[in-house]
Formats: sequence, C-alpha cells, structure tokens
Amino acid sequence: MDRPILNDLVPIPRVWSRMAAVERRLLEVTRSNDGFLTEIAQHLLRAGGKRYRPLLAQVAGELGSGNGDGPVEAGVSVELVHVGSLYHDDVIDEADARRGKVSVNQNWSNTVAILAGDFLLARASEVAAPLGEAAVALIARTYAQLCEGQVAELRYSGGLDHGPAGYNQVIGGKTASLIRTSARLGAMTAGAPDDVVDAISDWAWEMGMVFQMTDDVLDLTADEAFLGKPSGSDIGEGVYTLPVLYAADGPDGSEIRDLLADGAPSDRQSIDRIIELTISGGFVDRVVDEAVDRMAVAERASNRIPDTALTPVLRNLDSYILGRVERARETSS
Repeated sequence: MDRPILNDLVPIPRVWSRMAAVERRLLEVTRSNDGFLTEIAQHLLRAGGKRYRPLLAQVAGELGSGNGDGPVEAGVSVELVHVGSLYHDDVIDEADARRGKVSVNQNWSNTVAILAGDFLLARASEVAAPLGEAAVALIARTYAQLCEGQVAELRYSGGLDHGPAGYNQVIGGKTASLIRTSARLGAMTAGAPDDVVDAISDWAWEMGMVFQMTDDVLDLTADEAFLGKPSGSDIGEGVYTLPVLYAADGPDGSEIRDLLADGAPSDRQSIDRIIELTISGGFVDRVVDEAVDRMAVAERASNRIPDTALTPVLRNLDSYILGRVERARETSS
C-alpha cells in the first residue's frame, strides 16, 4: 500500500498534517548523544516506508474529541516498535537489504543491529509514557505478542503439522497485533469512547490478518515483477503458509510432503511443483474465501462505530484490502 494510494483513500487533511508531525518526531526521538547510534537508528527510518501503522493511529484519532498530540505520539511509538522489530528480524533472517537499502546487520554487524533495535524499542516506550499507563502497557504487551509470533514461526519453520491454528498464531503475533494496537492507541489517545476503541481495534485486527493472508497467497501466485522476489520465496525459506498447509493435507499431500521431506527446497522445480499442486487443488481459493469472510467480520466491527466523516475512509480501506484479496484470486487463475 503506497503513499499516493493512501492519500486517495484517506482524504482528511488533518490526518496528513499529523503524519507530517510523525515524520519529524521520528527523527527527533531517535537522536542519541552518540552520533554513530543516531545514524544506525535512523538508517531504516530515512529509507522511507509506507508508515501504514502510524497512519492507522491518525485515522483512529479522528474518532475522538481530543485535539492534542496524542495520536501523533501514538503513531511514533508504534512505528518505532515496528522498525525496531525489523532490525531484529533482519538479524534472524540474515537479510542483506530492507526497503531498497543495505540492512543494518549487513552494513555494520548483527550486534549493532540488535542494539539499535533495542534502542528504538526503548524510545517507543519513552514516547508512550506521557500517554499514560494504559498506553505503555499496550505497547509492552504488543511487543510481547510480536516476540511470541516470531518464536512460533521459528518453531514451526520447516514443518507442516502446526496447521491453521499455528499459522494464525504466527500472523496474529507478527502482523495483526501491531496493526490492531496502532488503531487502538490512536483512538485511545484521542479520547474516543471505550466501545468505539474496541470496535476500531476489532476492525484493525481483521484487516491485519487479511493483509498478511493476501501477502502469503500473492507469494505463491504473483510474478517476480510484482513481488520484487521470486514466487514461492516463503517455501524456499521453510515458511509454509496457510495454502501450502492445506495442500499438504489434501489429495496430493503425500507428494508435497515428499518434496519437503529433506527441508526447504532450494531448486526451482520443486518449489514450482508445490505451487502448482497448491493452486490446482483449490487451496489458494480456499484461503482467499477465508480472507473474504474475515473482511465481512471487519466490516461488522466498523459498523459498530457511529457514522462520522471517517465512515467512508474505513470503507475505502476495506475496499482496498478486498481488492488485494481479489487480485490474489485472479493471479491464481
């Protein structure tokens, strides 16, 4: 979801004014007395990014009556958690690039990347502290969920027996939890009523789950020009997402399990065969159908929010994600 598209989906000038403040604050709060640490901490921030999580905080901030800087600080805090976790992820994945730039671990070292990630996470808590005890507790709890999702993914890596429950555990922890917190914290800090805070949180959770589900389907069905990497990269890394897990228990499951018996395949032929069996068996369509069902749950959650100027924006975001779902279905045909 790139910024020009987001500008069209969220035509609220106040939101974008606050997003500009988020950008300024991200650089302010990541300065250290040590210039070297400042450079490392800001390395990925200066590379840009969609800033989807802080944007959700600003969107949800429209649900309250507060006119202060709460949603801005909420957006800064969640983005720092996100970026700090990416530094750690790149160490775990031995990644050499992120957002078109050399990753911190590759450019400096794993130790430097871990320490910089810790610094960003510490700054996230520091930014959240003036927002109140509930905000700090929410940020801490969310980072614990991110860790749980990452540990689950590592534990399930190369395996096929964790099933849908294990898959949902991973993407709920690694993706949906922080998206939900972004919306929740934005609404909380703007003084939205508790029932509205709960409704936007439920909406954002489902949106986060669907976003990751469609990413995982597109990894199997889209081409390299769209993905920026070869299709089936998850399979090659030993990360078997929901369509593959379903296929491994389907009529051609024994062939898939044989192809994966010695661990993640490195040859293109095996990866392509697994993708072929997953698509032809209808398992991509099955996951897309589940994503559509989750979108309906998200829409019901947003219907609990009283009609405001934000209502069409939430519908726009729903439509965008639904469009991704349909693209995932079309590319598998």
